[in-house]
Amino acid sequence: MPDLRGPSASSPQSISEALASGRPTYSFEFFPPKDDAGEELLWQTIADLEPLDPTFVSVTYGAGGTSQDRTVRVTGRIAEQSGIRAVGHLTLVGQSREEIAVVLKQYASAGIDHVLVLRGDPEGGPRAPWETHPGGMTHAIELVELAHEVGDFHVGVAAFPEGHPDADGLDADADVLVDKARAGAQYAITQLFFRASDYVGLLERVRSRDCDIPVIPGIMPILNYAQVARMAELSGAEIPREVLQEIEPLMDDKAAVRAKGIELATQLCRDLLEAGAPGLHFITLNRSKATREIFQTLREEGRL
Repeated sequence: MPDLRGPSASSPQSISEALASGRPTYSFEFFPPKDDAGEELLWQTIADLEPLDPTFVSVTYGAGGTSQDRTVRVTGRIAEQSGIRAVGHLTLVGQSREEIAVVLKQYASAGIDHVLVLRGDPEGGPRAPWETHPGGMTHAIELVELAHEVGDFHVGVAAFPEGHPDADGLDADADVLVDKARAGAQYAITQLFFRASDYVGLLERVRSRDCDIPVIPGIMPILNYAQVARMAELSGAEIPREVLQEIEPLMDDKAAVRAKGIELATQLCRDLLEAGAPGLHFITLNRSKATREIFQTLREEGRL
């Protein structure tokens, strides 16, 4: 098992401080491994990415609120054994308010003072109707408020460049993000998307409401078309026609799809940084190579 302890165990600056510095942040997202082999791969990926000195890393909470025990344990280990800021994910799915408060206290006990709080997908899947757990909560804004009640957390939330699937239009979706910011959210991270214009539109809607919450774009390169298409479908994101026109002719060549996916993701990153994005959040799928390739190109260009 790789040694995750970096050269310095000093506490890194908060995400809000990093975002206010004027230098682009960059961060990596992992999902909780399903078994020991997956966990070994995750630790190796983290070890590979740690030399890049990311602003933070995060571990998702698992579909339908599952895997939370492993998420808390993995996130705690990152916080303890590396020099990287670790952010804990938390959703409302399948838990009472009291159970969620316990998880927040577990994060705090593990030395984790940053959390990303989301409503989460229904237990029946992203397209299933939402059902509030008995004694639970319904909206992410309630989780923002609870995190501040339970501990001294820095709180991030989700944002949706193409609108949340349950929102009544883009304006209503922007209203929700602004409400979460006014309830104490200090930054937002978007779900995956593929057009810089969708991100710019979201920022314009939020800024027009006199809200300056930093919004970090979430980046997922298309390395496996079927996998990314499925994730986009479930999240309500669209793979635009202009992207499909680049990918579809290559569908029978996995290496060509991967190369084109990295090329498109790298250009998206350039466009977002030029549009004023405060940083980039890479959804790694627990593998480091593609992320490192994109990062290296952007760093050589002086963008990160």
